[in-house]
Amino acid sequence: MDEKISTLTPVSPAKSALPYGVIFGAIMVLEFVIMQALKPDPKEFGWIGIVTNLLNFIVLPTLFIALACVNFKNKLNGGYITLSQSLKIGVTASAIAGLVYAIFYFIYYLMFPEFIAETIEQMKIITIQQNPTMPAEQLEMTLMFMEKTMMPYYAGPISILMYTFIGLIISLIVGAIVKKENPGAF
Repeated sequence: MDEKISTLTPVSPAKSALPYGVIFGAIMVLEFVIMQALKPDPKEFGWIGIVTNLLNFIVLPTLFIALACVNFKNKLNGGYITLSQSLKIGVTASAIAGLVYAIFYFIYYLMFPEFIAETIEQMKIITIQQNPTMPAEQLEMTLMFMEKTMMPYYAGPISILMYTFIGLIISLIVGAIVKKENPGAF
């Protein structure tokens, strides 16, 4: 009788999304710390930025959303998951990851505010090398815009929104693959 009652009790998708979102956010924080510690030369190691972006925007969200959905389906919900539950899990996990990263970014900025100026200086060198005919006014405007968007009060909310949107798209795909409707549900 207890088994039957436990399968009828609704389980929140957030229960599955929370730990995977925190782990995803922690991995992004770890990547950021490693990149800041190593400070790879973007001219020489430009591929590192490409790999990091592929990991953060495609591979890791897909992995953690899929893991969270499968965990919810198999361990928390008796082998069933709907598309809407997959969406809730994916969006929640991604938003939590974005929030963890945004909080860390804000704290890091408070501790080391000079990192933005250093990054802007590297971007200036690269931009001049890639486009030597760019007018000085345009270069300064571009760098000023980049500096403003790197500030935590812009970067934090933007990263949360961006990861939430990415989570929505990926959870639609993952949800379509893993969904299994409960025939006895209302």
